Amino acid sequence: MFQLRIHGRGGQGVVTAAEMLSVAGFLEGKHTQAFPSFGSERMGAPVMAFCRIDDKEIRLREPVMAPDALIIQDTTLLHQVNLFEGLSERGCLLINSTRNMSELGLDDFFTAHPGIGVMAVPASQLALEHVGRPLPNAALLGGFAAMTGIIQFDSVAAAIEEKFKGKIATSNIAAARAAFAMVDSALQGAAASC
Repeated sequence: MFQLRIHGRGGQGVVTAAEMLSVAGFLEGKHTQAFPSFGSERMGAPVMAFCRIDDKEIRLREPVMAPDALIIQDTTLLHQVNLFEGLSERGCLLINSTRNMSELGLDDFFTAHPGIGVMAVPASQLALEHVGRPLPNAALLGGFAAMTGIIQFDSVAAAIEEKFKGKIATSNIAAARAAFAMVDSALQGAAASC
């Protein structure tokens, strides 16, 4: 079973991202599960969402404590809470940022955990460019598909089309496609994929 935890803030589409990823996996014939976890239900509050993907029925119903991958939608959370808790030593980390790991203050973490694959993608910028709003969720799903290979990009696009309609769907798919291409290009010839 592949387990993912998504961290962000209320209003960034964290819960929607987990739901769309779950739909993408389902469209590929897999068993999936997605659900949120949050405290105060206000814009800007820290939010977590979970997604599981497996080839067989998923019976677990608890939060993902030992994720195979993390998606960080908001870098302001990096040093406020222990986002990396439980992440597999061979796990994947996708961060919404234009900065590198040194600029994000994560060198010590990655020195201590050299097996974790990490990639930064400017998902908010891509969303602003394609959608007109800096909502990173769809773009990050495109990057996630390229980084992990757990789901295909076409399934991500179909899940976006199922969630949104018309121009909003088309714009979000364009942002996801741009992130997919960016991550795929960065991983060509690199050993950093997950």
